[in-house]
Amino acid sequence: MKHISIIIPQGHYSMVNVEGTHQMFSWVNEFMESKGQKPLFKIQLVGLAKSITQTNGLFTVNPDALIDDVKKTDLIVVPAMHGELQKNIELNTGLGPWIRKQYKEGAEIAGFCIAQFFLASTGILNGKSCATHWRSANEFRKMFPNVTLLDDKIITECEGIYTSGGAYSFTNLVMYLIEKYAGREAAIVGAKTFMIDIERNSQSPFIMFVGQKEHKDETVLQAQQYIEHNFKDRLTVDGLANQLNVGRRTFERRFKKATSNTVVEYIQRVKIEAAKKQLETGRKTIAEIMFDVGYTDAKAFRDVFKKVAGMSPVDYRNRYMG
Repeated sequence: MKHISIIIPQGHYSMVNVEGTHQMFSWVNEFMESKGQKPLFKIQLVGLAKSITQTNGLFTVNPDALIDDVKKTDLIVVPAMHGELQKNIELNTGLGPWIRKQYKEGAEIAGFCIAQFFLASTGILNGKSCATHWRSANEFRKMFPNVTLLDDKIITECEGIYTSGGAYSFTNLVMYLIEKYAGREAAIVGAKTFMIDIERNSQSPFIMFVGQKEHKDETVLQAQQYIEHNFKDRLTVDGLANQLNVGRRTFERRFKKATSNTVVEYIQRVKIEAAKKQLETGRKTIAEIMFDVGYTDAKAFRDVFKKVAGMSPVDYRNRYMG
């Protein structure tokens, strides 16, 4: 039987992550028993104290076990921790040594959404890839440059560490783990039972691109503002570099360092964000929108849109038109 430790952190955390994960893994046990098989999981809520009240006072949880009571576990589930990131890390430093020890001894780890900030603080994500909520991507990169953030992904798997992107995408990761541990049939039946799209693997359709402007590079800020005000024009790297009186290679290097995007990627994302907003209103044709955001080649527009948004302009309009 596989032992699952669902962490109950100190501070304010996602009760939905905790209860939802417990419910879905418990359902697998019921599913296996309905087929005349033994349950697969022993599921425990594990924490640093016998009673943990969220900082907002909304919920109090009494963990099944303290971390020191759990000598060996197979999967550690870490829910999203809300509020001030650094404070969450400090409140839960006592979990770090136990998690590192269990991981070293073979336990796998599943982190949901912004729980990756805590996991990265333990050092176990160094040199590995992960996902987090797209709104937190820039801050995560600044705090943890040794971790490869895949901010367009809903699920990542790297050396026994599984991560999910924003909010309710934790259900996709749990279904992914159910398929791994219990098989495809259980995952399909579970997905139908809980109404989860198990084929969804990208956050791209949900990303609202606002540009990364927390840096201090004034030249790059000028470039960003120019791109955002003139996205309908044909913009080039050479043209921007000349306008700002800086060499192209220097400009590209500084831009990527400041925004985590190449200049071309930034131009594309600004144009596609403008296109997405127009598609959501449904007032113009796709061709009209394409011209409005500075594209004249329909194939090029479709290709870039799909690359950035994760689906075609037609599919995006059909899904999100108000």
